[in-house]
Amino acid sequence: MASIKSENFSINTIIGPGTSVSGDVESGGFTRVDGNVQGDVKAKGRVVIGERARMKSNISGTSVTVGGVVFGNVLASERLIVLTTGLIMGDIITRRIQADEGCLIHGRIRVCQTEEVWKRAVSEYRDMTGLRESLGIRSTAPGYVSHTQAGSSGPAGARYG
Repeated sequence: MASIKSENFSINTIIGPGTSVSGDVESGGFTRVDGNVQGDVKAKGRVVIGERARMKSNISGTSVTVGGVVFGNVLASERLIVLTTGLIMGDIITRRIQADEGCLIHGRIRVCQTEEVWKRAVSEYRDMTGLRESLGIRSTAPGYVSHTQAGSSGPAGARYG
């Protein structure tokens, strides 16, 4: 008999439609975003960005699915799925990627097939991010505007601030 691996699909954090969050979000598990987020999202589990979500965020999680707009970098330790409705304006570091026809990605994509390459890529990313933050530069994505600028307009008409 084949063994069945059961995965915990309980959602720990939900940012629903019509909800706006300004600030970083850290989650111990599965995170779903259907609203607006202006701040980084760090999850120890899966991250799902719904098709109506608008984010000025760097996102990290085990498996990341993007159906909305992400204006920032994505680190997915297992895999990244970009749906047809997805738009990523930023760099990607992952082990596997699936980009559906019609999605848009503007940035560098780094697919790491070994543990050693993954650790090096993440270390380089964190070093660069730390350096930029120490210099007061928040942007890491192409055309990314710091989410600390009050009243700035986001992607696809989303309003932040």
